[in-house]
Amino acid sequence: MAERQAPLQAQDKLTFLLALVPYLTERGPVSVAEAAAHFRVSPEQLRKAVRLIAVSGVPGDTSSYQHGDLFDIAWDDFEQNDQIVLTHMVAIDDSPRFSAREAAALIAGLQYLSALPEHADREIVTSLMAKLARGSSSNPSQVAVAGSDSDDELRIIRAAVADGRRVEFDYRTARGASERRHVDPLRIESIDQDWYLRGWDHDRGALRTFRLDRITHLTATTKPIEHRPEDLPLPDTLFEPSEEDLVVTIDVAAAALPLLGDYIPDGAKTRPSATRNGWLETTLRVAHYHGLKRLIAGMPGVVVVLQPEDARRAVADWASAGAARYL
Repeated sequence: MAERQAPLQAQDKLTFLLALVPYLTERGPVSVAEAAAHFRVSPEQLRKAVRLIAVSGVPGDTSSYQHGDLFDIAWDDFEQNDQIVLTHMVAIDDSPRFSAREAAALIAGLQYLSALPEHADREIVTSLMAKLARGSSSNPSQVAVAGSDSDDELRIIRAAVADGRRVEFDYRTARGASERRHVDPLRIESIDQDWYLRGWDHDRGALRTFRLDRITHLTATTKPIEHRPEDLPLPDTLFEPSEEDLVVTIDVAAAALPLLGDYIPDGAKTRPSATRNGWLETTLRVAHYHGLKRLIAGMPGVVVVLQPEDARRAVADWASAGAARYL
């Protein structure tokens, strides 16, 4: 004997009805049995809900219900074939929608998430992107986001963070040499397309930040971590000063100075530029000249490297090499 379905309470019934209309709108024709199984209610409860939808709507300007103010269904299909087909919807198309540009931006963000190892092949991400495309006011532009070159490292480090295991890797230092590091991984963060590992460096006895694209021969060990995020509050700024950092003097447009806040060390002297009106002279701390090149390239026309000469030459050579590719 089949188990009787408990009647829905008033609050549950309202939640059920609010979910049923979007479900029927998205699915299109659906059988009573399939819809009942989806919502885990009896077929008879679902039929009652459909009949209630058919007498629901939004009154017009006369404050009374006229033709077109109510939902409607294909009654023959419903009564004879136990099939639900919405033939008229009320207010659904009047709800606010994402613009094509907004939908494209959200889809790009979801593509970026799906490119990460832990989100790869997630059906829910693909489904949500399809819904955004269908629900926008017009067709969004086609966008594509490439995966990160550090996907393998991300996967290993994320697993180590989750399992509380130490990692080991070779790291290219600020001087260009490679050193083996033993690190308790605490957090992974990204800025633009660059990924960083923040953790306790056992070789330095301090918190350090490592760029993933400078990590090679990464392995997760079986050793448990000795330091945890709750034991070592991580600073708000991503870049922390180190004895190995390189100090670079720059001129920067005054309006652009806040963009360099993470790179300017505490106590740095900032004064008016000696050669450029409206500019300021200050110092930066960078871990590597490669990072300096990327930083300067992202701020064209508002930053000039003054010294040391090695830093000026590194940025100039990199810019010249890039310009030569367009000749």
